[in-house]
Amino acid sequence: MDVKPFAFILMPFHSGFDDIYRLGIKAAAEECGVVAERVDEQTFSETILERIYRQIKNSDFIIADMTGQNPNVFYEVGYAHSAGKLCTLITQSTDDIPFDLKHHRHLIYGNSIQNLKELLIPELLWLKNEVSKQAINPITVTLKCDDGLLEKNNYIATANVDFVFDIRNNTNIKSPAVENIYLITGLGWRFKQDGTECPSHEIEDQKNKIRHFVKSPVTRMAPGTWAQIKLSGRKTVGSKYAGEELKDEYKLAGYIELLIYTAEGNFTKQCDVNIRVDELPF
Repeated sequence: MDVKPFAFILMPFHSGFDDIYRLGIKAAAEECGVVAERVDEQTFSETILERIYRQIKNSDFIIADMTGQNPNVFYEVGYAHSAGKLCTLITQSTDDIPFDLKHHRHLIYGNSIQNLKELLIPELLWLKNEVSKQAINPITVTLKCDDGLLEKNNYIATANVDFVFDIRNNTNIKSPAVENIYLITGLGWRFKQDGTECPSHEIEDQKNKIRHFVKSPVTRMAPGTWAQIKLSGRKTVGSKYAGEELKDEYKLAGYIELLIYTAEGNFTKQCDVNIRVDELPF
């Protein structure tokens, strides 16, 4: 018997959200073969906060209702993001998703529970597929990306950011042979690897996307081993030639994708980016 994926639901504990949960979220989950639960319908002996932490860790993915900007929900979503969980945010109003979270997957359902259900069904199916891919693929990827430095002259502001990808084989089998690795970004990015410019070109069937060729640090990965890719990225973030006023600080938010092509199939990892670039204070 197949084990259904578990979606842990984060939302305010208020009677006004009961129908949203039962008729929107839970009904959509049942149609998609997903187990969806809130913490208040579970039996447990630890404190409620300990239970929430445990369920976030045990979940396959998170659905979080950000309506009303409830501080507890925001805190729990931050914990889920730090735990590396797939998170889909839902809300009645786009105003409830602050700037720093707008690059995360989110659905706006307005005042309609039926609309929420219709939006959630394809989203839950996508989340199920992502969980399945993670379960069978021996390669996992995490991104480390610290705040960058801003380089300015009288006319141009350029962001310089280091991207570090940790690649692991957490299984007990040898990984398939790695054939090619590509980094997919928005327009304007250039990258160097080991001091050498990464070849790149625009992707014809993906508007405003660039594919950068990345050298693989390994050909195959033994069970339990780890490898790393370090890339130095540059992007023009301000230009007086375009009539812009140059700033002392810029925020870069969005996502990038690392595509790993192997002899036994392809693996795609979408990584969120939310960084600040500013000048050195001296």
